[in-house]
Amino acid sequence: MNAAASVEEFAPAKVNLSLKVLGRRSDGYHQLESLVVFARAGDRLTAHAAADLSLDISGAFGAMLAGEGDNLVLRAGRLLASELGREAGAHLLLEKNLPVASGIGGGSADAAATLRALKRLWDADVSEEQLAALALSLGADVPVCLDARPAFMHGRGEQIARLEALPHFALLLVNPGVEVSTACVFKTLAAPIVAELPTASEAPRFSTLDALIGWLEANGNDLEGPAREIAPVIGEVIAAIGATRGCRLARMSGSGATCFGIYASEDEARGAADAIARPGWWLAAA
Repeated sequence: MNAAASVEEFAPAKVNLSLKVLGRRSDGYHQLESLVVFARAGDRLTAHAAADLSLDISGAFGAMLAGEGDNLVLRAGRLLASELGREAGAHLLLEKNLPVASGIGGGSADAAATLRALKRLWDADVSEEQLAALALSLGADVPVCLDARPAFMHGRGEQIARLEALPHFALLLVNPGVEVSTACVFKTLAAPIVAELPTASEAPRFSTLDALIGWLEANGNDLEGPAREIAPVIGEVIAAIGATRGCRLARMSGSGATCFGIYASEDEARGAADAIARPGWWLAAA
């Protein structure tokens, strides 16, 4: 098979429906457990054949990354090239539609999309296990973004159980235009050190939306409290979402500040977006 001249990959937002922090490990990472889904809102990465590795960024949030001399996309490209023993040649175009530092894995999704795109562009003979190892070296959230399907994550992100199916529902994503540092959120949480790593819980199963909502009500996001201390507007966003018609659950994703609402239909999610839209807030019904 010949290498492609150009390929495109979608990098969907990663939403932590739940996020439990089990403790801080001796290696400095946190032991986590999280139910993750991917929204039909995200960035888009295009890779063109080229002699050298380069990156151009566009999109609503592209300017926020324009000043970076390096980022996860370029690091992913160089890492895969090194693994393959080849020159890192590709012209990458990133359409940045997701807010930066917003708790929905935009950078991780972009890095995963880069690995997928360059594997196709270069017609690379690299296994899924190799890609997963490369992804983990780039960041804890990158491996789950390689295959954008619902998953139950454990550990620092390396233990991933894909879920066969979830009940149909729609999401409303809302970011108030505030960046929240993940490191600061974990520092505020001050999770205790775990001497022995706990065994991964069994991946949950849900036959109905009611069952999913019930499980989520019992399994929250441990980072929401610390994030609200840093950025109190998060509480305002959650309250606004929760007050919309049809909202089944309102919560923060990841380390914030993006929050989400769960609805039975996309029409309800779009109606909620119209109801709470305000200047400076980013909203996406998906």
